Amino acid sequence: MSVAIEDSQLVIRGRQKEEERGEQVYLYRSIAARQFQRSFVLAEGIEVMGASLQNGLLAIDLKRPRAEPRVRSVKIRCGEEGTPQFIGVQE
Repeated sequence: MSVAIEDSQLVIRGRQKEEERGEQVYLYRSIAARQFQRSFVLAEGIEVMGASLQNGLLAIDLKRPRAEPRVRSVKIRCGEEGTPQFIGVQE
């Protein structure tokens, strides 16, 4: 199994190794032994921190950095002359 980041997508690929296919004999096998690929589009700013596989379950750790609020002031023009006059400033 492999986990990769391609552009802004998280791509998970899985396939069985050759040695796992032929040597073992199963009485019942519920999951098909075939390749798969699944991709997820990551939102802007999301970081993949790591991945772990336990008891056949893949867990991927993602981190979303906290966005700092941006505040800026906007000039408000008054009158016909178009000269900027500050009525109110928010900071």
